[in-house]
Amino acid sequence: MCMGKEGVDTMNMKRKLPIGIENFEKIRTGGFYYVDKTGLITELLYNWGEVNLFTRPRRFGKSLNMSMLKCFFEIGCDRSLFDGLEISKEAELCDAYMGKFPVISVSLKDVRGDSFPTARAMLCNVIAREALRFQFLLESDRLSTFEKQQYIQLINKDVTGFSMSDADLMSSLLTLSDLLGKHYDHKVIILIDEYDVPLDKAMHGGYYKDMVNLISTLFSQGLKSNSSLQFAVLTGCLRVAKESIFTGLNNLNVLSITNVQFDEHFGFMDSEVKELLEYYQLSEAHGTVKEWYDGYRFGNADVYCPWDVICYCNQLREDPEAQPEAFWANTSSNDIIRRFISMSAGTTKREIEQLMEGEAIAKTVHKELTYKELYDSIDNLWSVLFLTGYLTQRGKTDGEKFMLAIPNQEIRNIFKTQILEWFQDAARQDGATLNAFCEAFKSGDATAVEEQLRAYLKKTISIRDTFVRKERKENFYHGILVGLLGYKDSWGVSSNKESGDGYSDILVEIEDEEIGIVIEVKYADNADLEAGCRGALEQIEKNQYAEQLRDVGMQTILKYGIACYKKRCKVMLSTN
Repeated sequence: MCMGKEGVDTMNMKRKLPIGIENFEKIRTGGFYYVDKTGLITELLYNWGEVNLFTRPRRFGKSLNMSMLKCFFEIGCDRSLFDGLEISKEAELCDAYMGKFPVISVSLKDVRGDSFPTARAMLCNVIAREALRFQFLLESDRLSTFEKQQYIQLINKDVTGFSMSDADLMSSLLTLSDLLGKHYDHKVIILIDEYDVPLDKAMHGGYYKDMVNLISTLFSQGLKSNSSLQFAVLTGCLRVAKESIFTGLNNLNVLSITNVQFDEHFGFMDSEVKELLEYYQLSEAHGTVKEWYDGYRFGNADVYCPWDVICYCNQLREDPEAQPEAFWANTSSNDIIRRFISMSAGTTKREIEQLMEGEAIAKTVHKELTYKELYDSIDNLWSVLFLTGYLTQRGKTDGEKFMLAIPNQEIRNIFKTQILEWFQDAARQDGATLNAFCEAFKSGDATAVEEQLRAYLKKTISIRDTFVRKERKENFYHGILVGLLGYKDSWGVSSNKESGDGYSDILVEIEDEEIGIVIEVKYADNADLEAGCRGALEQIEKNQYAEQLRDVGMQTILKYGIACYKKRCKVMLSTN
């Protein structure tokens, strides 16, 4: 276990879980639990390139690792922050590198805006605030008056905020490196976190070309034509193609999720998760944590999403009965899944069904894409889903194709939710057919219900989730029916859950006609649809589901038993 530098935990006091904390010093001094990733420093110093780009999905510890690097290398660092950590065993490296470099550290995660001027102003703000850390340069006896004036240009502020000319902004990293290098008589380390966020926001905001020109020049001057540079580290979710932003940057060392090098330093290993759970006396939850949040493969390492593990453990400490949630999924809109599903047809739909069954799909991964190309084709979307963490790899084929798979239950649920929403939106586009389907339910026409439901199932992407119990396999079909019946605004449609294992039934109240409908859905694992329908009707009678409708004044009760198997279904009606 790796704990903070001060104090020892007691039987009655556990270290806090660092939810949302990306500041290494705060974690190490504030009594937070820390999973030791300082091995990254060792590997970086033994195997580094001049400019190193780490690409990983969001919430896998990129920003915390960047903060750790800053704390280790920066002149005046608190060496005790690393006491007891893995890097402290490397005495020679620590003596040679710890606290020996001026460090420029910026995060571009907030460089965004609805227009280029707004985003440009945000970038000026980020650079200027970092430059303000070095106000001692104004008193340096190693800098000329002209050089001090260059520094002033970086922190110049007017009524609109920090303001730089295009020339000053584009050369800001180079200028600040030169000034720090001359003051300290030492080369500089540059850290740029979330380098690709401005490009993503620019693509959606319609000013992509302007932002590419700005960022590419900033990087070219700061990372290529910089004699004051010791080395640089950048992080992001995607590796943007060289021709768009890294033009001419031939010293770039890209370390993506497919690289074996550095594979253990982003995300939690199973041994680290077990140690964390044991520390908080939650070892019995290991199976659930693994099912929901493990399954990613970076290089040769199998890793968990650290954000998920920490959030779920925090909930379990307060409530031992807490159920796992989609913590990682909730940090993004997941629009890319919806776009992927809406673009899929034919073969791709069948491949999505295979993914949902736990199979792997062989696909060529395009590691270098411009943001303009991301959504150009379904092939590019496969690559984006892989690089951003919605899919992971299960090895390679004989060629260069990766075997892609859904990593865990959390991501599988994202796909399931987005598939249902896409299907419901598509079904509502044909209001006449959907209205006829609902009317068939109301009139007791089981044959028409069955025919139309079968037609709907053929159009959608079926989900046969082999990773869950039978009760939960039925959730998908429940979701389809609830969504379809919800087309009738005047109908009261309810679906009751049973302790997270599935829906007990679907109840429909048509108040103005005093008609109630009970629907029980079964998944026919053995494809015996008729037996499934009979079992559904028997359950309705046994559990007296219809009584809930009679209690609210429904005079006519229709009871439907529906059995489904992949894209097949059968419907039986009982009015008893």
